Amino acid sequence: MDLRTTVADVAARRIATRRVSPRPEPTFAALPPGPTSHPVAQMLSFLITPQSFLRAVRSEFGRVATLRIPGIPPLVQFSDPEAVREVFAASGDVMHAGKANAILEPFLGTYSVLVLDGARHRSQRRLLLPPFRGDRMRAYGEAMRDITLDATRRWPRDRRFVLQRETQAITLDVILRTVFGMEDGADQDRMRSLLVSALRILDNPLFIVRTFQKDLGPLSPWGRFLRLREKIRREMDALIARRRRDGLREDILSMLLQATHEDGTPMSDEEIRDELFTLLVAGHETTATALSWTLHRLSIHPDVLARVQAELDEVFGADEPLDVDRVRDLGYLDAVCKESLRIHPVIPGIGRVLEQPARVGGVDLPAGVAIGCSIYLVHFDPAIWPDPERFDPTRFLDHKPTPYTFFPFGGGLRRCIGEAFALYEMRVVLATLLRELEPVPAVREVRAQRRNITVTPAGGLPIRMRARTR
Repeated sequence: MDLRTTVADVAARRIATRRVSPRPEPTFAALPPGPTSHPVAQMLSFLITPQSFLRAVRSEFGRVATLRIPGIPPLVQFSDPEAVREVFAASGDVMHAGKANAILEPFLGTYSVLVLDGARHRSQRRLLLPPFRGDRMRAYGEAMRDITLDATRRWPRDRRFVLQRETQAITLDVILRTVFGMEDGADQDRMRSLLVSALRILDNPLFIVRTFQKDLGPLSPWGRFLRLREKIRREMDALIARRRRDGLREDILSMLLQATHEDGTPMSDEEIRDELFTLLVAGHETTATALSWTLHRLSIHPDVLARVQAELDEVFGADEPLDVDRVRDLGYLDAVCKESLRIHPVIPGIGRVLEQPARVGGVDLPAGVAIGCSIYLVHFDPAIWPDPERFDPTRFLDHKPTPYTFFPFGGGLRRCIGEAFALYEMRVVLATLLRELEPVPAVREVRAQRRNITVTPAGGLPIRMRARTR
């Protein structure tokens, strides 16, 4: 066991069980019990060691507990599938996800579909859905395959390297090609450099708390991010202007330029820019992290890796080029991806803010409180997933889980628009590289750590790759 993991577990349990906090405000005094350690301690534990903290809270308080974190309303955390079902089924007028995500507005922009609620959210979501329908996937798949082939040819063989950095490079180039429609050249290089610099600053989990979003000048981390954000916005505005001038292409930006609201008005440049940045942030780090965790699992489970590669040979043949249309036939690889997302959910949970009083999970809650559904805790509930620590892709071959027991992409009205895109990208990237390469563990135990809103492998996941032996 990693000593740092043990220390994190001990610290999280102390914070979860310590009882020395100020009395809760009267409006929320009747909420379910939860940790009563200082809200700042709860915040830091939730941000820095989310899995250890959530496990400790679940062990102490059961499937519902109230967390108190500075800057947000009291958060009633559920990990019961029936409560998750009720949250996902609730009207968007009763529970606001955009308000729960408001902390992301400085990253994503005012018009991001993630921070909107009500009619504005429904309108933006309707405009974003067409690019992610199945008939668009082939063009995306070819780009994913080609980018992966180009990237993996440069990976070292039989030498340790940091995997997360490489999967991020792949998924960023996929976004630049399929969403932004950018080709190799100076414009793409400049955009990539700006985005990498900005996203590296946002890796700090403290920046999802308003208190730490302070511009203390161009040398401060948040100040640097704000100035990079302005440069990125100018680059995006220039890209939009060029696309309007030079003609549309087969990419998501072009589809957004053609989209119109219900009243017939087109999306504004500001709306398009904010949605482009949302698709980048939501679809870049998350998919890269899911790929890294999956490759780690394959490296330490050679029997699973062998079965994946046997399926690849059966579907494509040993020497045939990868036909992206046939990726849908890779049922076992799909199960591997989903089991990896079960054990390593990239986002630990989803949130809502109650606009009206509601009864959730048998608990009467007042308006104004926040509700959390813990993806991590549900995915590790032994009553739902027997022996939950065991990596077993056949779970997803033997039966189909409900949307309330497996929900790495959220659910209900706010289910991630890019879910199909992300799962398809995972299968294409993995199928492409695993036909030629085999991951070999450089470390056996890999801690999870928070990077902004995602939970990623600590240290970027050191790994080795060797040429596949047939």
